[in-house]
Amino acid sequence: MLAQYTAAALVSENKVLSHPASVDSIPTGSGLEDHVSMAPIAARHARAVVENSARVVALELLCACRALEFRRPLTAGAGSERLYGAVRRLAPAPDGDRPIAESCETVARWVLSREPERLAEEVLAS
Repeated sequence: MLAQYTAAALVSENKVLSHPASVDSIPTGSGLEDHVSMAPIAARHARAVVENSARVVALELLCACRALEFRRPLTAGAGSERLYGAVRRLAPAPDGDRPIAESCETVARWVLSREPERLAEEVLAS
C-alpha cells in the first residue's frame, strides 16, 4: 500500500509541476520590459515530471512483479515473464517487508534508459 501512496504523491506533484511556467512571468524594468522567459523553469519542471513518472512506472513494475510471485507456480505471458526477469535482475524479490526506495530508484533509472524499448522490440520480434 505504501508504494501506491508514494505513486499517488508523485502523480500529484506532477500535476503541480505541469502548471504553465509562463503564467508566472513578472513584469520587469518598470513595465518597459515585461517579457521574462520562464523556459529554464519550465525545463526543470519537465525534467522533474519525467523523473517522477519513471518512479511511478518503477513502483508499478515492482508491484506487478510481486503480484506475479504471489501467483506462482502460474506464469504470465512470454512478454510479461521477460519483463519480470529484467526487473528482478535489477531488484531481486524481497524476503519479507523491506524499504523499496533503493529498488524503486534502480528500476526508475532502467525505465529511463533505452533498455525497456530494446526488450519490447525483442519480444515483438520473437
